[in-house]
Amino acid sequence: MPPSADIDATALGHENWTRRFLDGCIACVPTVLGYLSIGFSAGALARVSGLSTMEVALMSLIVYAGSAQFIIAGMVQSHAAAITVCVAVFFVNLRHLLMSAYLVPYFKHMGSLRNFLLGAQLTDETFGVAAVAAQKSGKLSFAWMAGLNLTAYLNWLLGNIIGALAATWIPANFMQSLQFALVAMFIGLIVLQLMAARDRAVQIFAAVMTVALLEPVALLFGREFSVVLTAIITSFIAMGAMRWKSATKSS
Repeated sequence: MPPSADIDATALGHENWTRRFLDGCIACVPTVLGYLSIGFSAGALARVSGLSTMEVALMSLIVYAGSAQFIIAGMVQSHAAAITVCVAVFFVNLRHLLMSAYLVPYFKHMGSLRNFLLGAQLTDETFGVAAVAAQKSGKLSFAWMAGLNLTAYLNWLLGNIIGALAATWIPANFMQSLQFALVAMFIGLIVLQLMAARDRAVQIFAAVMTVALLEPVALLFGREFSVVLTAIITSFIAMGAMRWKSATKSS
């Protein structure tokens, strides 16, 4: 193969990587407003709780988890012990194990470093977007996922910093209203997931079961663990429903 052919192949590879990366950035656009508004609220709350703007930015970069950052801000304000904060954040973020496990088949052929980079930046929102894309195309690329994750990461950081800087003049009732953006964003992601689902009946069944079980699980085991336990229980129920449906069709 002549040298010019090698150069052309390399250029084509870079072009494809860049195109997929940009496609991932574009796929994140529907969640951008949610990231900015919730990040704004999280940054402002953390600043009011006693953290400096630099500490808010570092928490955004290192922790990078909306629910965990809200919990940290509240526990810092109540002067909770560091070990208590760490344990609370650990249990709240256990759901990331389930999300990562779902995406493993799409990235298992990649190296450990790439998998670590993608897993470290995985959030509920990027998982929702990636799950829809995976169901549509049956595959995910590292470049696309990197674009999706990096766009979300930078938007979350930006929202946190702006919120921390503006914390001194934000009315309390306005800050509370911003939290609805997170709910609205999740509703949008669920709708997209149902539209792209191959088996909508099971997806809807799982969603209904999640809502129905959340409160009983919270009463039995406490609200700290209710989200994780409900997700695990619902996953097993949905898996059983899918197997039962497949067995019925085959017979």
